[in-house]
Amino acid sequence: MTGTVKQQRQQRRGAGGPLRRVQIGNALSAFGSGFTMPYMFVYVDQVRGLGSLAAGMVFTVFALAALAVLPFTGRGIDRYGPRPVLLAGTALAATGAFAFGHATGTPALLVSSFLFGAGVTTCQPALATMIVRCSTAATRSHAFALQFTLVNLGMGIGALVGGQIVNVSDPASLTRLFTIEAVTFLGLALVTGTARMPRTQLTAVHGKADGPTGLRALLADKAMMRLSILAGLIFFTCYGQFESGVAAFATDTVGTAPSTLGFAIGANALTIVVLQMFMVRITAKRRRTTAMAAAGVVWLGAWAMALVAGLIRTETMAATVAIVSIYALFGVGESLLAPTMGPIVADLAPARLLGTYNAGYALVKQIAIAVGPAVGVLLVGSGTWPLYLAAMAGSTLLIVAMALRLRPYLTPEQDNAAPAVVHTVPVRELQTAA
Repeated sequence: MTGTVKQQRQQRRGAGGPLRRVQIGNALSAFGSGFTMPYMFVYVDQVRGLGSLAAGMVFTVFALAALAVLPFTGRGIDRYGPRPVLLAGTALAATGAFAFGHATGTPALLVSSFLFGAGVTTCQPALATMIVRCSTAATRSHAFALQFTLVNLGMGIGALVGGQIVNVSDPASLTRLFTIEAVTFLGLALVTGTARMPRTQLTAVHGKADGPTGLRALLADKAMMRLSILAGLIFFTCYGQFESGVAAFATDTVGTAPSTLGFAIGANALTIVVLQMFMVRITAKRRRTTAMAAAGVVWLGAWAMALVAGLIRTETMAATVAIVSIYALFGVGESLLAPTMGPIVADLAPARLLGTYNAGYALVKQIAIAVGPAVGVLLVGSGTWPLYLAAMAGSTLLIVAMALRLRPYLTPEQDNAAPAVVHTVPVRELQTAA
């Protein structure tokens, strides 16, 4: 028998120490996001007194930063490894967050918002690549599901703690808030940015050493392109509506109180925390495309509850239950997706392009989440809420169809339909991503 007991345990559970540090880093990053994101608009609009237009520009620049840095982020991960890129991302994010909290004028806020957004966006694919490097084919779904759980938990706790610090009449409280977030990014650099990535065993497709690179590689990969379109639709329809379109529908159309909306968002987080590990066991025995289609079916139920809420909005208690149900059902679907989307990207990517694939996936996510709120708020704000619900239900039906149509483009291993065959990749291939 070869290998120590410790090595065998790491094969079953992933690289314990480094993976724990990566997951702690994920939680720190999420805590920081929840700590400040809900209060950025209020900070610019009310605390600094610059108005809603300036606040909108800040969010636009924050989103555009992703378009600027993600193509370089993927290349950097592939060439230098995830750790240096993560450290660069944390430095950018810490600088941006600190500067944002001390900025008083629109130009300074826009510059700091760009640095802030660029740093946060750079960290995401680096952390995802680290999870892949610290896990095996057998443990990867569990690792990504745990990441998703910690992200939701971290954001919830961050929002709760941040809310106790925020005082609109005291600008110093917001400055303190963003300064603390800058410190959390330094903590992320210290905990996760110093973790040594193990040399992992990857599947045969990862060992491919030739072919196109960068954007050309993504465009040439039919499975990845189909997955990217599907992911874009998923993030547009769910995550892009979560705190915008559905929130606007609930408050403006149904008349839900903001405090009730906060309870509904809490129900979403609680659903994910309670169900996530249970969903890991369920999806471990089923095709990943089936899990994605099932998430779409669950979200159809959410949009049906939204229709009910709109039709019975004069019945306050019943409408409130329907609104809370929407967010809880979103959480069920999210729990189905967490163990599937990230692992598919990892299984599709050649080892030399793992960073590029993760960055491309993050870019699609960022664009969809940026476009989703604009469409949702526009339709709801114009008073055409039935059209909004019909558009979202139609998009969700498309998610189900596209998930099932993705199946022929995936190998049985990539779709979790057969045991993964592990092949050892030459050390030289892995050293570029150490």
